[in-house]
Amino acid sequence: MPTTHPSAIPAPHAPSHAAAMRPTNVRWRIFLIMLLLTAINYIDRASLSVALPLIAPEFNLTPAIEGLMLSAFFWSYALMQIPAGMMLDRYHTRGIIAAATIAWGAFQALAAVSHNWIILLLTRMGLGVSESPIMPSGAKLIGSWLTPHERGRGAVLVDGGAPLGSAFGAIIIAGLISWLGSWRIAFVIAGVGTMLAGFLAWRYIRNHPSEHPDVNAAELEHIERGNAADNHAAAEQVPFRELIRDRSVLAMFAGYSCILAVFYGLLTWMPSYLHKAHGFNIAAMGGATFLIFMSGFVGELIGGYIGDKWKSSGASPNLVMRTMFSGSSLIAAACILAAAYIADSAVVVGLLCVALFFIRFCGMYWSLPAVIGGPARAGVLGGTMNFCGNMAGVVVPVLIGVIVQWSGSYFLALLFFVVMAVGIAVFSSLIDYRPRERVVATEATR
Repeated sequence: MPTTHPSAIPAPHAPSHAAAMRPTNVRWRIFLIMLLLTAINYIDRASLSVALPLIAPEFNLTPAIEGLMLSAFFWSYALMQIPAGMMLDRYHTRGIIAAATIAWGAFQALAAVSHNWIILLLTRMGLGVSESPIMPSGAKLIGSWLTPHERGRGAVLVDGGAPLGSAFGAIIIAGLISWLGSWRIAFVIAGVGTMLAGFLAWRYIRNHPSEHPDVNAAELEHIERGNAADNHAAAEQVPFRELIRDRSVLAMFAGYSCILAVFYGLLTWMPSYLHKAHGFNIAAMGGATFLIFMSGFVGELIGGYIGDKWKSSGASPNLVMRTMFSGSSLIAAACILAAAYIADSAVVVGLLCVALFFIRFCGMYWSLPAVIGGPARAGVLGGTMNFCGNMAGVVVPVLIGVIVQWSGSYFLALLFFVVMAVGIAVFSSLIDYRPRERVVATEATR
């Protein structure tokens, strides 16, 4: 069923009644659920990597087949981003989130009954397809539920599950396998847990604040008043093929590709780097990885808070976002560059913690589809942005492997991450962060 435009739904109470009430905080509970779903998303996608040492001998996998298995999720996930975004712009976000979460939990559990690598490969592809709507759906909810001065915090809650799930994923899956003595039972438990989270999402998330029974009149008025100036009628009439020729849109795609190039590159190669270049054993490597990605999660929350507070003080969106994105990515670049030259392992871990702390300020990129395209285009723009980023995520781990094999060290790989971090600063400085209708109005008066 096509969605009803939110502006067509009247407020249930008059503003005078709402003013006398204390606003509820349903919108933030919804984004905490989105944080949970994104974290589970990363835990489930990491499950195969953790269990592969047990699965490979059971199914007699060659290294080439192992690589195919690991890449199956990312290709299917990336290729479904744009269709998922288009679907979100046409149909109800709530139902898509719930159905997607239950479906990927089912594929995670079904992997346990695989009796050969082809069946397991198909379940991984199903996992990628069914996980694909979650990040674009966050962009849709940001446009519907949050005011312009809250969208930074909402964006980092949606995106914060990436470092949080990366920090806890290996620990949880490895712990389940060790405790139960079976990767199959561990996959079933993880899948059932994911499906329960899907039912939670269905019960609590709504497409628009006016549809939620727990939203009082004061919270609804707060959201509608905050978005009153955010009239996206012009943006809704712009065809997608014209939107993607906009400099800000192209810079957003490129900037997010650089962000995921750094994040996925560190996610896939940092443990090997710490082991081979600094002599970390498995326990030390796991502890360092946890610290580094938890630093990213903390940085993401702090960055979103600073961005929203700075904008609410009256600062220009362009000043706030360009300063935060470019400044944080340049700090991260400096830390990674320093790590390439320093031999002390403890200092290197500290530098990588600082680097990921600041690079995750860029989680606020997930507020941009609603700003640039408006709610009517937030799904497809968010999906396209995530497609571009995940294609970089597919290519970069392979590229880093080639660089390390060719050079015999991780020095040039770290310099590649430095270049990508600088790329974030460059592309972020090219984006106009003002809502589109204000840009149109400004240009019309020239």
